[in-house]
Amino acid sequence: MIITEQKPFQEIIDSLKGYTKLFLVGCGECATTCKTGGEQELAKMKAELEAQGKIVLGVCIPSAPCIASQIKTELAKNMLALREAEAILVLACGLGVQSVKENDRLGLVVLPAGNTLFGAVMDAQGNFYEKCSLCGECVLDITGGICPITLCAKGLLNGPCGGMDKGKCEVDKDKDCAWVLIYKELEKRKKLDTLKEVQGPKDFKKTTKPHKLMLTK
Repeated sequence: MIITEQKPFQEIIDSLKGYTKLFLVGCGECATTCKTGGEQELAKMKAELEAQGKIVLGVCIPSAPCIASQIKTELAKNMLALREAEAILVLACGLGVQSVKENDRLGLVVLPAGNTLFGAVMDAQGNFYEKCSLCGECVLDITGGICPITLCAKGLLNGPCGGMDKGKCEVDKDKDCAWVLIYKELEKRKKLDTLKEVQGPKDFKKTTKPHKLMLTK
């Protein structure tokens, strides 16, 4: 899940300077779950924009605006409103914003209403936790399903640093050392021998941006 937060409203208004007629796009998946781009958030944004003298011509919430086919369908349904619009304000992550821009046939100005923070898992209470750094070289099979790249403040691959103290992180004393957690997990699985295998440095070419993956039949 991609975690977002709404930009300060004044920052949004500043970005819309010179544009009066607007169209709003939300997100039915991640941003709805984060409460930054669902029905309630779009309704609130519409009311706040209109209170500032803006004209909101329409609203749509594709399930996933980052998927071209979904945003194309929604934009096509709202073409009459979009033809009158001057800008599209997107209440979704940066992927959604760029997908809207790439699939808008009218070439309108496309602006973000949120900041994209991180990828996360959600617990049963609805809290979000960053667990993966999208590094392109997964080591979870070696580390008992616990990611040291993300959970270790230093991203270490071969055990804890010398600053670990009583199972806590040197950088954040309230945080469990990722490698202590990994050790305990591997001990429980009777897989401690795995730790004897020295892991080489990561291939940082795999994190060179932007990525692309071409699907072939």
